Amino acid sequence: MTLLITVFAAIITTVVWYNRKDDNMKLGILMFMFWGASLMWLVDAIFEYAELKAEYFNPAIKDMLNDAFLGLCVVALALVIWLVRLLVTDPKGSVKRALKKEEI
Repeated sequence: MTLLITVFAAIITTVVWYNRKDDNMKLGILMFMFWGASLMWLVDAIFEYAELKAEYFNPAIKDMLNDAFLGLCVVALALVIWLVRLLVTDPKGSVKRALKKEEI
């Protein structure tokens, strides 16, 4: 489930990144984080399959829920990292304008 969730997030982000009009949102960083996580989970799945063989395809419901929760946490963490970087770099100057309005 972790692999599936991160691959879907990577594909969606890649499509949005590819069809962008400008690069203000820095979607490339988010895209590479998702593809990196997908690659990590793919390697994990290969090694787990090598260890479990046919049992790999019959996971318990509890294991699937744990994997799904972990996958969603990974996606959420990547989104938080991307959002913090976006707010710190402030490519459109929105945060700077908002802070200047409060000071006046």
